[in-house]
This record gives sequence, structure tokens and C-alpha cells, in this order.
Amino acid sequence: MKNLWAPWRLEYILGPKADQCLFCLPANVDQDRKRLVLTRGEHCFVLMNRFPYSNGHLMTAPYRHVRCLIELDSNEASEMMGLIQLCTSILKKAFNPDGINIGLNIGEAAGAGIEEHLHFHLVPRWVGDFSFMAVMSETSVIPEHLLTAYDRLKAHFKTYT
Repeated sequence: MKNLWAPWRLEYILGPKADQCLFCLPANVDQDRKRLVLTRGEHCFVLMNRFPYSNGHLMTAPYRHVRCLIELDSNEASEMMGLIQLCTSILKKAFNPDGINIGLNIGEAAGAGIEEHLHFHLVPRWVGDFSFMAVMSETSVIPEHLLTAYDRLKAHFKTYT
């Protein structure tokens, strides 16, 4: 028998399902912690992945609802790259990973889980981080509670905003 503790999943399983896009944020910041939004720029924002592949899994997205990279205007594209650089720097300081996967999936065929709203993933990686669990059980282990990681990362983002 395999048991993994993931307390944040119960909220997803039992809670109401959103009928709106995960990446379409309200203008107010009242629910940013609940929605795991770490920082907001002028055109784009950073949030944590609620169902991460790895501890510290971040995503960046434009506010504007676009499906493809070529739909971003130059201001959005520039700010997006700046936020990806910022996230990389913060992940290195906060989690000290051996590497970071940074990726964008455009379209269902490319693996986009939410293809309606463009978003980049930043996934910290450590040598041997998934070891036998991923290989033998197709299971990843997240060693830190999501909101604990959020609070740790949020402190780093405050110094940049």
C-alpha cells in the first residue's frame, strides 16, 4: 500500500470547481495568498502551482487571456522574461536547486494542461529528486506544505517589488 500526505488536495477534491480561468485574476489582491499569487507586475504575474511537480514549482502568466506566445505584445513578452529571470534568482536563493526546468507548452498536443491561457512553468530540480518514487510508482514527493513554501518565497518577492 502506498500513502503520501498531500493535505492541499482535499480542498480541490471536495471544493467547488472554478468556472473561470485559473490565470484570470481579479484586480484586487485580497485572495492572492489563497490563489498562491506571489507577485504582480504591470502586464504579468507569478504564482505557485497548486499541484506541483516539485517543491517550489512556479508559473508566470500574462494578465491578458492569450493562447500563444506570438500573441503577446512586446511589453508583455519583456515583462514575462523579466519575471522568469526573477523567479530563477529567487528559486536559487530560496531552494538551492541543482537545476531548474523552464518550459512553455502551447496546445494540447504539446502537453498544455490549460491551453486557453499561456503560462510558463519553472520547476526546481535536484539530483536524484524523484529517484525510485517517480520511476517505480509514477509518484512525486513534495517535501514541504504548499503554504509554507508560499510564505518562504513571498518574502523573497517582497524585496523585488
